[in-house]
Amino acid sequence: MSKTPVFDPKPILANLPQLPGVYRMLDAQGKVLYVGKAVDLKRRVSSYFQKSDLSPRIQLMVRQIAAIETTVTRSEAEALILENNLIKALTPKYNILFRDDKSYPYLVVSAHDFPQLRYYRGEPKRPHQYFGPFPNSFAVRESIQMLQKVFRLRTCEDAVFANRSRPCLLYQIKRCTAPCVGHISRDDYAADVASAVAFLQGRDSDLTDRLTERMMTASERLEFELAAELRDQIQALSTMREKQFVSSNASQHDADVVAVVESGGLYCVNLVMIRAGRHLGDKSLFPSNDEGADLDAVREAFLAQHYLGASLPPLIVTNGEVSSTLYERLQEQGERRLTLVKNPIGERRVWLEMAEKNAQLAIMQKLASHANQTHRLAQLNQVLALEGVERIECFDISHTQGEATVASCVVYDQTDMQPSEYRRFNIETAKAGDDYGAMREVLSRRYGKVVEGEGKRPDLVLIDGGKGQVGVALEVFAELGFDVPIVGVAKGEERKPGLETLILPYLEKTVQLAHDHPALHLIQTIRDESHRFAITGHRARRAKARIASSLEDIPGVGAKRRQRLLMRFGGLRGVVAASQDDLAQVEGISRTLAEQIYNALH
Repeated sequence: MSKTPVFDPKPILANLPQLPGVYRMLDAQGKVLYVGKAVDLKRRVSSYFQKSDLSPRIQLMVRQIAAIETTVTRSEAEALILENNLIKALTPKYNILFRDDKSYPYLVVSAHDFPQLRYYRGEPKRPHQYFGPFPNSFAVRESIQMLQKVFRLRTCEDAVFANRSRPCLLYQIKRCTAPCVGHISRDDYAADVASAVAFLQGRDSDLTDRLTERMMTASERLEFELAAELRDQIQALSTMREKQFVSSNASQHDADVVAVVESGGLYCVNLVMIRAGRHLGDKSLFPSNDEGADLDAVREAFLAQHYLGASLPPLIVTNGEVSSTLYERLQEQGERRLTLVKNPIGERRVWLEMAEKNAQLAIMQKLASHANQTHRLAQLNQVLALEGVERIECFDISHTQGEATVASCVVYDQTDMQPSEYRRFNIETAKAGDDYGAMREVLSRRYGKVVEGEGKRPDLVLIDGGKGQVGVALEVFAELGFDVPIVGVAKGEERKPGLETLILPYLEKTVQLAHDHPALHLIQTIRDESHRFAITGHRARRAKARIASSLEDIPGVGAKRRQRLLMRFGGLRGVVAASQDDLAQVEGISRTLAEQIYNALH
């Protein structure tokens, strides 16, 4: 029996230059285990094979090294940028990683003649005005709703705005002034936009003073209705300021606060975003692959992965050391001078202490959740008479009378759901309404790749269905030679939660657990998530298919008329949002045909 050859680093180390650069440790399959930077490649890479005080995590990594690749750079700062790019692209197994795939959201005031208030995620682009970033989408949407109440700016899409013939519901509930149909002049709308921008820029006092002056003037002119509207606007503005933001009186209005905390073996970074002197909210992030790390390493990893190549606030407050190389690179990157404060006083100290408390609280919640999930997982192993079940994948099929069938696969691992590993499958080969055929297709597609070496192997597969679906799963696994336990989750009487029956084909029996059994709670959590993920995918696919086919199916709407409709209203959504009067204004569309189109789409 041949043995795996032992990796000998000496030939590589002997030829490494004493120059700055980036190194990559690879395993026997060519996968990158670790990416690092160095001022001196020869000295840094050699240290992995000479030191005896390496952390257990790094020792384990070193034992798996089968090859080393290096890239020489012109400076340590250049190596830092390349290292960060490679970590993000390759997500190496032994690097400290902060997985936050989505960019942070902004609130946008567009540059139209009648500007639109909207949510935006991505790189800010001229000539629109961007406010943020916000820590999450909820904070942006809540801000938009509150700004609508006070300033009543439009939020509708351009295609809808350009083709309305009467005000929408938002006008009726006093959330918009209906500039689409001329219910407000361009100058008055511009004044409302200027007021909203002033508020977002932190000029609250000036705005309140102007509104109060206008209210008094309106009252003196006996324009009591206008005065009452302005009074309500001032009150709403005051309420919004109290509810939405923790105000700051600091001279530095834009800042990020980064607090790194360790407790119970977990690291947490709490990121607080303060813009225009207002606390917009915070976000707690937990790194992966942080075993054996320390606070400084976690802080350095977060700051590099979060800020290199991204927009920077003029002030970052943090609770520890930052390397001079990273600081200097961020200084070069920023449009304005970056101030990095590690020992804040006064108000900034309050910000940092608040962030540290939030990080501690997030760790406590995660530990409590982890303990609960660990208990549930242990109980599940016991009930199923299995050992070592940690990674669970669950499948569900969703369709409407066979239309737009979608299968979902959700993943539970590391005692939590793993949304980044979820997958949806549009079912193509199975006949409409054939749940067994759909299950056969999705399992073959999913695990055919795993058998070929792509993707992770689960410890358990849950099938949301009865004996028929389980039988199909067993056939597929037998054909693939895939030996993983399968458990069916059959719905109980009247589909009531707590009455599910577990089908265990490997034990040739079924089990019904008590409604409060921890193992059943875990199965229900995973199964319900699979169902939610499948049905949202199905609805999106069905809606897209119905809208796309609906125009084609309307008598009298040929290719040219479809093209004119789509161009006039900016796409299918605009056509659906258009009224009969709007549709009748399109060349070649009579009033009778407009009515037919409207009825077909609604």
